[in-house]
Amino acid sequence: MSRILGRYADAFYALLRFVAGFMFTFHGLQKILGLIGGEKVPVGSLLWFGGIIELFGGILIMIGLLASWAAFLASGMMAVAYFMVHQPMGTWPVQNKGELAALYCFVFLYIAARGSGPFSVARALGKPGLD
Repeated sequence: MSRILGRYADAFYALLRFVAGFMFTFHGLQKILGLIGGEKVPVGSLLWFGGIIELFGGILIMIGLLASWAAFLASGMMAVAYFMVHQPMGTWPVQNKGELAALYCFVFLYIAARGSGPFSVARALGKPGLD
């Protein structure tokens, strides 16, 4: 069976990378700047470091610059968040409200493996090392 949308795979990957990075950035904006209904967290706290990763990692993932590194770090952070915060409240993500953390973890792991890809700053600069 042929993939009907297969010819758009690169564009859909770029869209996935952009949307995931964009949405992740909002979590950082809440924690670091207190925007979008969030509250600033204390500088130097564990949540503050998480907010820094969310804010700057999300931007790098979104634009496709050093996306492999940023996504790998974000994936690990989401795994830690899941096991520290959500898993103690129940075994399954649907019980412990950890679906978003688990999904981010695996989406970012995929981006880390695939890199910035097409429609990225790294590609525009012609620098595969910035992937």
